[in-house]
Amino acid sequence: MNAVWHYLAGTLGPDLTRIILGLVGILVLVQLNAVFLVWLERKVAGHIQARLGPMEVGPHGILQTIVDGVKLVSKELITPRHVDRKLYVLAPIVVFLPAMVGLVVVPFSRHLQVRDLNVGLLLIFAFSSFNVLAILMGGWAANNKYSLMGAIRSVAQNVAYEIPLLLTVVSVLLWSGSLRMSTIVNSQAHVWNVVFMPVAALIFMICATAETNRAPFDIPEAESELVGGFHTEYSGMRFALFFLAEYSNIFIEAAVATTLFFGGWRGPLLPGVVWFFLKTYALIFVVMWVRWTFPRLRFDQLMNFCWKILIPAALIHLVVYAGILELVR
Repeated sequence: MNAVWHYLAGTLGPDLTRIILGLVGILVLVQLNAVFLVWLERKVAGHIQARLGPMEVGPHGILQTIVDGVKLVSKELITPRHVDRKLYVLAPIVVFLPAMVGLVVVPFSRHLQVRDLNVGLLLIFAFSSFNVLAILMGGWAANNKYSLMGAIRSVAQNVAYEIPLLLTVVSVLLWSGSLRMSTIVNSQAHVWNVVFMPVAALIFMICATAETNRAPFDIPEAESELVGGFHTEYSGMRFALFFLAEYSNIFIEAAVATTLFFGGWRGPLLPGVVWFFLKTYALIFVVMWVRWTFPRLRFDQLMNFCWKILIPAALIHLVVYAGILELVR
């Protein structure tokens, strides 16, 4: 590995080499993460419902996701006749973009980070809006009333839940004084932020779950009402890209929560990267647990919960926490 690094660094320069190797690593991580999380969700769902989940393909069904992936890739890409062809094809590509960009600035350990930007956190939230745009593009381009309804719901839901999400992040920024992800981790050298801000951490996880359209906030998909929501008319690899982006966004949600509230890669005895992935997948397990425990909300309940409970709670938390910090400092 060192020989490859020195050869590429001598040929392309250290910065470009770091970016190329980082992007290759992110592509591998996204693929392996999606394969593992699909299997994990099936097993979690099975055990919560007092059954075993996939068991036939490989030990404990570990290869089931790979087989399903091969099946999706081999299926025909069907394009309905009356769609907006350009937007229809572009939407699955755009939905995958935030997952790739977000992982560039995530610090997996002290020395394992593609780019440590001074606006890293801002970059993640800026590109997360592409997810909503891609869902809107897919729903509109499909020329299907169920897809359009799912896209409209997604926009309304994400615009609403973005507000308390960002308000809780501001509380963390007040303490760390930086948008740099590594600085936020270093500010938790002695005590994790979740100890000082448990309410903010809870609001962040709720809003991030809603942002990724996960149950009980999966109103844009709502199979019982909208067939499949915004991706009703997609098949084959195009549908697989939506699926892949969903699990990648769940990973980013948990990774950002780990960085903001749970000390990032910091921890005793084990290497930093091990601590980071342990914390991240523990949060992902909680998200899956919630999905298979709570029923789907109605759309009016979803919006009322955000505007009447989460936003006031996030505002009060921000004001109180800012006042405390002013008194302490």
